[in-house]
Amino acid sequence: LGANPLANSGIELEAFSGLSTLYIGIAEAKLTAVPKDLPSSITELSLDYNKISKVEVEDFRRYKNLQRLGLGFNQIRSVENGSLASIPNIQEIHLDNNRLKKVPPGLASLRYLQVIFLHRNKISNVGFNDFCPRSPSEKKNPYTAISLFANPVKYWSIQPATFRCVASRRGIQFGNFRRK
Repeated sequence: LGANPLANSGIELEAFSGLSTLYIGIAEAKLTAVPKDLPSSITELSLDYNKISKVEVEDFRRYKNLQRLGLGFNQIRSVENGSLASIPNIQEIHLDNNRLKKVPPGLASLRYLQVIFLHRNKISNVGFNDFCPRSPSEKKNPYTAISLFANPVKYWSIQPATFRCVASRRGIQFGNFRRK
């Protein structure tokens, strides 16, 4: 459905009923919000290159099977606390090339999340528990990639233990920030 000028209400409820498709791509469709009436069985959703400005709690409640989510190249300024909690099986999230000023809340509670792309945003601070659970007894698959390059974050001020749940130090990408 990519590159079609869809209105948020342009997808009728049950429009995809009966399909066993597990991947839906609606890139470059000028959407301003996450569609809430797609099949609940989808495992991969690509909404890259749209005009989405925020992620809200109700956006993913229907999509509990999501494993990969693409929201890159939008205009996202905020991710509401609790928004990502409804997709517990998520493994990969792309929020790169947006307008985020902080790391989205709730990443540490996503047990299966292994890849998070946050590059080219406006993130200036990374908190100690932004990515990893507070307690070592909480189970979490290790990250294979956390991308934070091209953000105004002062990487030298981040405590090394902030990335205690990353598989290897090569999994963290920093640097290359230039003011425009």
